[in-house]
Amino acid sequence: MTGMRRLVTILCVTLSAAAVQAQEGGRKAIAFVQAPEMGAGVCVESDTDGAIDCAMKQCMESGATAEDCQVNATCYPANWSVDVFMMADGGPHWHQYSCGWQTRELALKAAELACSDAKENNLIECSAVQLIDEEGTILAPPFE
Repeated sequence: MTGMRRLVTILCVTLSAAAVQAQEGGRKAIAFVQAPEMGAGVCVESDTDGAIDCAMKQCMESGATAEDCQVNATCYPANWSVDVFMMADGGPHWHQYSCGWQTRELALKAAELACSDAKENNLIECSAVQLIDEEGTILAPPFE
């Protein structure tokens, strides 16, 4: 084996070991999937693809089809996430998701910003309804 080949082999083995350590290191991905007015899903998994697959399954279990279920947000690492419920004058409602925040306080500030122009956008309701940590623990209001 030439010196260059040996170096490439060592590099590949080192990178493979680092990738396994990263997966085992506990960092997780989060995915939010939504079929407006029909269903939704949120999952925390070891990687983004797994989180999306899981959230899609949850969305479809609520009665929506795969075509109806759309990925709204994904983050890796997940860190802190917030789910903001919005309802327009006249009844249509949906959720807006924001993820990847370093702290729960920053996630709540993101929700506050999302709702800051609610009246101008004819929203009759706008509020954070869930906080999710990187382990997938869901916290409900009040967030104190």
